[in-house]
Amino acid sequence: MSLKITVIGTGYLGATHAAAMAELGFEVLALDVVKEKIEMLERGETPMYEPGLEELLRRHVAGFEGSTGRLRFTQDWAEVGAFGDVHFVCVNTPQKHGEYACDMSYVESAIGSLAAHLTRPALVVGKSTVPVGSADGLARTIAALAPAGADAELAWNPEFLREGFAVQDTLHPDRIVVGVRSERAERLLREVYATPLGEGTPFVVTDFPTAELVKTSANSFLATKISFINAMAEMCEASGGDVAKLAEAIGYDDRIGKKFLRAGIGFGGGCLPKDIRAFMARAGELGVDQALTFLREIDSINMRQRGQMVELARQALGGGPFLGRRIAVLGATFKPDSDDVRDSPALNVAGQIHLQGGQVTVYDPKGMDNARRIFPTLAYADSAREAVRGADAVLHLTEWREFRELDPAALGEVAAARLILDGRNALDPALWRAAGWTYRAMGRPTA
Repeated sequence: MSLKITVIGTGYLGATHAAAMAELGFEVLALDVVKEKIEMLERGETPMYEPGLEELLRRHVAGFEGSTGRLRFTQDWAEVGAFGDVHFVCVNTPQKHGEYACDMSYVESAIGSLAAHLTRPALVVGKSTVPVGSADGLARTIAALAPAGADAELAWNPEFLREGFAVQDTLHPDRIVVGVRSERAERLLREVYATPLGEGTPFVVTDFPTAELVKTSANSFLATKISFINAMAEMCEASGGDVAKLAEAIGYDDRIGKKFLRAGIGFGGGCLPKDIRAFMARAGELGVDQALTFLREIDSINMRQRGQMVELARQALGGGPFLGRRIAVLGATFKPDSDDVRDSPALNVAGQIHLQGGQVTVYDPKGMDNARRIFPTLAYADSAREAVRGADAVLHLTEWREFRELDPAALGEVAAARLILDGRNALDPALWRAAGWTYRAMGRPTA
């Protein structure tokens, strides 16, 4: 008999995982404590923008023509406990307010609520990003609360989703990591992931601590690489070098590689910033804080890039105050192909200029509604052209394809001044200069 799967939490991770499990052929029941989320998903709508996710939902949520009906939603913990053989916990682990540490309350609540309804053999699989050592405590919670006793156990299976590619990353992952304590747990997870394993996806079996460390280690390495090239951008600014050519040159070294070597205003979003801070906090709790001291500088470099973009704009406008100057900001999300504006460098830069008296107008292909909720005092336009109309300077801060494909000549017709500042080093300088624009990018003072 085919396994039945439940997914606890239907945010970005949970909604994607639930739809993907249905796509892999499983009967899936997803739970969320927020009724509005459930109702939205039952309509085949997602609480966030993620390419391909709504189409995937509608292939499997009941009520749509041609749907398999394999994906259902509930708010009933007892129904979840009775239904599932494998329960994936996909709830949020935000940064604690006023601290670096991770807030584990959502995970602990979900595990506790689920465990009380595990009356038959079941595998609970944590996918949330948690501090190392958390799984051990959560396993004890299950052992203490589950009526099934030893037949209910825990495994840890970290997620490696990239926003904008989450569906692909779930259905065709580049690796699957599982922390397990029994052959049964490993066997069940091999069954769940049989399709990607059949495609050749590596399957790494390890213990709880290693599985927990994999995600935070990977994010810390990526953050380090981004901040490294941004530190080199500072050196290029000071010395007259070109950080784009520098990145190209070192990227040919296969020990380094080209990915994540584009200098700019830094990283943001709901994962990298909070994960490296939680990693530092956990290292301190374990008495090895010096092992991760370098991450404090990584975080500092990243945050410094935002202020440097503001200063670059000020200098490009003559070095005076922003008061009365009209600034167009292209981009609000922390990355393209997403509507996520959490800790967005683009919005942070826009907000700083606005607070210093600039008249800032923002346009983003998908993040406008979320941006308005966070920065309601900024002005917003319905298109790049309308954002640029009358602008003294244009700041390119999120590398959407739409912005790379803009017609510089047509845009110049509505701008007050043809000045563009590329905060992502993603535009073609020659193309913009040919249309009469002054082009300036971070870390490329002479390019």
